[in-house]
Amino acid sequence: MIINTGTRTDIPAFFHKWFLNRIEEGFVLSKNPYNNQIYKYIFNPKTVDCICFCSKNPKPLVKNLDKLSDYKQFWFTTITPYGKDIELNVPDYKKVIKTFKRLSDSVGINGVSWRYDPIFITEKYNLDFHIDKFEEMASELHEYTSDCTISFIDLYQKVLRNFPQAKEVTTEERLIIGENFAKIAKEYNIKMKTCVEGTLLDQFGFDSSGCMTQQVLEKAIGNNLKVPKGKYRNRECNCLMGRDIGLYNTCMHGCRYCYANSNEIIY
Repeated sequence: MIINTGTRTDIPAFFHKWFLNRIEEGFVLSKNPYNNQIYKYIFNPKTVDCICFCSKNPKPLVKNLDKLSDYKQFWFTTITPYGKDIELNVPDYKKVIKTFKRLSDSVGINGVSWRYDPIFITEKYNLDFHIDKFEEMASELHEYTSDCTISFIDLYQKVLRNFPQAKEVTTEERLIIGENFAKIAKEYNIKMKTCVEGTLLDQFGFDSSGCMTQQVLEKAIGNNLKVPKGKYRNRECNCLMGRDIGLYNTCMHGCRYCYANSNEIIY
């Protein structure tokens, strides 16, 4: 069984104590956000093949990694260079890089993955800004991760409500980003990926098969997974979505581009 903690909120950043209590108690209850059905999942190293995390600030839970030592883990860490005007409560990216290095040393390079997303273009956060910052980050992270996944902003209604200045990243802009990021990544031996972004950037060597595929998780945990055909996969990629235990509208990072919160101010 794959437990997913990161699609609906940031558990490592804000709910690490609750999560560790669930580990200690040996189970977790999770509500389906669409039909309100309650699911009970058992926390046991024999039944949980992998716990997948996705966080912008894993530090609070990383401090307690010893309590997760019995479980195989895979960590997505999103590290982006936006300021407080975009990511109100996200730590400075240089601090997150330090935590990422510590995390990689603890769970191994195959157990971590860097996300640089979502990418959007404004006068302040223009193409040159992204290219310069990506190179800076790649130079810091290349010894601690083997890959990086990027995506471009999705203009859901809730995103436009909280970030009305956001606009679609054009095909030309995507190609410029893809080509330049690929050149930088090659220099630092980082494999570039996209997920649910089509195959536009494959021409630059991007892997568009997905960010949390069976192959990725098997490499992270060092075991083969027996996955029922068609189960827990995103329709637009090959990712194994697993059982998500988070709750929408609870993340307190305050990111203006967030798709998991309906409103900008949630507290």
